[in-house]
Amino acid sequence: MTERLLFLTGHLAFPRLERMVAGFGEAARGWRIHDIGVKVAALMTQEIIQRRLPRPLEADRVILPGRCRADLDALTEDFGVPFERGPEEIADLPVYLGRGRTAPDLSRHDMRIFAEIVDASKMSVAEVVSKALELSRAGADVIDLGCLPDTPFDHMEETVAALRAQGLKVSVDSANVAELARAAKAGVDHLLSLDEETLSILPDHSPLVPILVPRPHGDLDSLQRAAKVARARGINFILDPILDPIHFGFAASIARYVDIRAREPEAEIMMGTGNLTELTDADSAGVTAAMLGVCSELNIRHLLTVQVSPHTRRTLQEHDAARRLMYAARADRALPKGYSDALLQVHDRRPYATTPEEIAELARELRDANFRIDVTQDGVHVFAKHFHCVEKDAMSLFPHLNVEHDGAHAFYLGVELMKAELAYKLGKRYRQDEPLDFGAATDIDEEDAARFKEAGHTMRKAGEGKGNAADS
Repeated sequence: MTERLLFLTGHLAFPRLERMVAGFGEAARGWRIHDIGVKVAALMTQEIIQRRLPRPLEADRVILPGRCRADLDALTEDFGVPFERGPEEIADLPVYLGRGRTAPDLSRHDMRIFAEIVDASKMSVAEVVSKALELSRAGADVIDLGCLPDTPFDHMEETVAALRAQGLKVSVDSANVAELARAAKAGVDHLLSLDEETLSILPDHSPLVPILVPRPHGDLDSLQRAAKVARARGINFILDPILDPIHFGFAASIARYVDIRAREPEAEIMMGTGNLTELTDADSAGVTAAMLGVCSELNIRHLLTVQVSPHTRRTLQEHDAARRLMYAARADRALPKGYSDALLQVHDRRPYATTPEEIAELARELRDANFRIDVTQDGVHVFAKHFHCVEKDAMSLFPHLNVEHDGAHAFYLGVELMKAELAYKLGKRYRQDEPLDFGAATDIDEEDAARFKEAGHTMRKAGEGKGNAADS
């Protein structure tokens, strides 16, 4: 039986929505569109819907326009039918309904992230475990314990045991062969970085998987010799030609990865991206996306990450997002575009959900004094009954609002207008009463989002009946 969908819309969008629904053909046989009697979707309030929508609904679901901020739970309870908020743009409706390109599956990936704790030898066991659990929650598959020159790691065995007790996989990275031998006996899963000589610390058929590096640096022949020895001794391995920083051999090191893949088409390979993210003053999300694109093309499935510099404090989350993005795009034999916004941290692909003309029309139709805020390509708009002002910064807007003697309202407007100004200057999508979406750069939990919405609801109620610019 065809699902009965009911779409609520306004005068302006009705013809376009009608044409789109008609284009679904027989699949839309049980679908209806209802013009709620307002010109634009943002004018559609919960009270208008409750007052004007005929009952019974005879629908299985009601789809509201994305810009309608009505309380979905209250409407669902009132009408006895699920209400949900659709996309902000009609063009996105087919994907939302699963009738266009299906939503991408970002649950899959084939790259493992090694997250290094660079100064583990200087930390207590409890500190290492706490940090490791944090990295694991952010997407790490293996916790790499970094050893420091001339810094004893007397509690290495205890630390490895504590991490394994938490169910974590562990690797140890050291230039000291004695420390690597201790780590192997402690039961780690991987050792970084063995070569054709130091591979001898492992017994034949060792279950431990070493990461092999060239010695001297850049010598792929030595790396292949190490691989040959490991195969002969029944030891699985991962090859790492070593990624060098920009201006210190970066381009040549990329060529080494291409070369080693050609030489070893079936081998597991690691890339340590930290030499690029940590040592380049650039937002790490774009750097990470580009490097994991290289990894995706070369089937490099092991990533060594570091997040020490303040500007790389989210690099682990960025690697996690990038590996999922690249997997999905590669599976579709497509560009890594249109799958996820997680790495679009500074600018959005489509920052403006509406136009200045649509906001002007909306402002003319408003019948209440509550301020609305929106952002278009010409600036930040504040509008209400008999009031519409647009500026490019929050400070220029404030003198027009007449809220100097209403502290709570002024505070709310200050927060929202600075958020709107930031969205305008960066080219981010702005939604009143919701936090800006910076993708993998930040965590926005449900509690944060609920606080934004509650603040907006409270301030809208506080503005009712108060003298402000909208009443003048």
